[in-house]
Amino acid sequence: MADLSFYISPLSEEIREEGRAQGRAQGRAQARGESILILLGARGIDITDATREKLTTCTDSELARTWLIRAVHATTAEEIFGAEEPTGR
Repeated sequence: MADLSFYISPLSEEIREEGRAQGRAQGRAQARGESILILLGARGIDITDATREKLTTCTDSELARTWLIRAVHATTAEEIFGAEEPTGR
């Protein structure tokens, strides 16, 4: 019979918790990106396809939070991203 003790070990639980934390952070980033799109749409601010992709693929929740705060007062997408406007990545 195979030794399955690793799956209930503290190390295994730590690895699972790190994965859950990463997933939660990515979920927050995605939700913030979607909120920015809703906010800009409601305010009639046009965005490029590259900007839309940048918002929907961002996995950094703190960066997305910064963008969301900027989006509250921005009148253009450029004001949200500044020098970090999408470069096609």
